[in-house]
Amino acid sequence: MNNQTQHFSSLFVAIPLLCAALAAAPVHAQIQTQSGADRLSVALSDPSRPALVKASLVNGGITVKAYDGKEVVVEARARNRESGHSDSNMKRIIVSSTGLSVEEESNEVRISTDSFARPIDLMISVPVHTSLKLSTVNSGDLVVTGVDGELDVNDVNGSVTLDNVSGCAVAHALNGRLLATFTRVNQKPMAFSSLNGDIDVTFPADLKANLSMKSDRGEILTDFDVQIQASVPQQTVEDGRGHGGRYLVRIDKAVHGTINGGGPEYQFTNFNGGIYIRKAGAPR
Repeated sequence: MNNQTQHFSSLFVAIPLLCAALAAAPVHAQIQTQSGADRLSVALSDPSRPALVKASLVNGGITVKAYDGKEVVVEARARNRESGHSDSNMKRIIVSSTGLSVEEESNEVRISTDSFARPIDLMISVPVHTSLKLSTVNSGDLVVTGVDGELDVNDVNGSVTLDNVSGCAVAHALNGRLLATFTRVNQKPMAFSSLNGDIDVTFPADLKANLSMKSDRGEILTDFDVQIQASVPQQTVEDGRGHGGRYLVRIDKAVHGTINGGGPEYQFTNFNGGIYIRKAGAPR
């Protein structure tokens, strides 16, 4: 067989193999909806295992809902800012691009947008068993509904809502309200904090937890039977005098207690807002 014949034989073998490989690869379908939102649907490497979804915005809000499916579906919509200056002889051209990009590797899904340029609102549909790592800074809230997993959510200038979630959470709403309702919890620690908003969390009635609660300028209320632990106030010392700084001593103002005999550590920290720890099914 001459070299030319060998070349064509190799080509005919390679083409079917390439087509088979492309057919087996996860499908990433991108469309723009009639409402102008960018939409991506991403298949997981192993749909039988839980996913981890990560999204971070500079400007905008994030809404995540669990659904009975195996893909992660992302919709991104740009908010068009109204200009304070106009010219009657000129027409404004609306730029609706979101710069939506979704990357998946080993069931980890990373979502990015051009949210630094304009507010972008994300609507994400995920399988029920999904862990989340979400953050936003300005012009939006974080809302998670029906997800079962490990939730790490942080909103600087908006509110955080966790509705009928399961698993565990580390949630921070610096300048907004933090509202959470758990249908089931696992045996892992949790933390909830805010600076200028209330923290309102509802847990199942059979919750077992060790509590650490502190609110400098707000009240702490609960309808659980919390056994308060007598503890000696602890001091925290920061000595920066060796570098021209100051010497600072703090007294730990946290209140510690247990629910149903104790369990994982749950921390509640606030400054200007209240802390409300509710028992599911208790009268309001």
